[in-house]
Amino acid sequence: MPRSPARDPRDPIIRRQDCLRRTRGFARSARTLRRDVNQKVLLTGRPGCGKTTLVKRVVKNLSQPAAGFYTEEIRDRGVRVGFRLVTLDGDEGVLAHVDLETPERLGKYGLDLSALETVGVSAIRDAVRARQLVVIDEIGPMEIRSAMFRDAVNEVLESDVALLATIFARSLPFTDAIKSRPDVTLVEVRADNREKLVSELPNTFRNPSPGEI
Repeated sequence: MPRSPARDPRDPIIRRQDCLRRTRGFARSARTLRRDVNQKVLLTGRPGCGKTTLVKRVVKNLSQPAAGFYTEEIRDRGVRVGFRLVTLDGDEGVLAHVDLETPERLGKYGLDLSALETVGVSAIRDAVRARQLVVIDEIGPMEIRSAMFRDAVNEVLESDVALLATIFARSLPFTDAIKSRPDVTLVEVRADNREKLVSELPNTFRNPSPGEI
């Protein structure tokens, strides 16, 4: 009987399939999360599934200090017109807006990558230097236009500090490479598991007791 060809882990299709298997595997049970102070957790899911709100609630329940940033919508008369970055310390910067006239654009939004680098990247690197849990919301198509942001994300991934981040669900080369790393836990956020994750996720970022190892 002819043997099946060997799986090449570098094959982008295989990497995508493996990534999806890890996501679906976690979605079946939040109990698969390890308790590890250096854990790196990536939250993904459909737009509007509540990733940012989940991250904020998890951070409030953490037993250790955290630093980084959230991405929040800017609305005018109920219509979304942009996105702002807000650090856990309260600094702010406008990342994208329909009225921004900048060379970098994504869809209808002009992008201010200098605001991302001044506010967001600085918060990430400050967290790494302080050895705090790094919060990044999000690793998405707007943010990865910045080479400085991509470098900061890679620095976190290669470090031994913990990471809680949201990441773009659809396929992009940079985000796919992150999702395929063996040292990250990819979590799909859905309406039917959000509340469980609020209680489960804070426990992943602590040292396990002797009986849990």
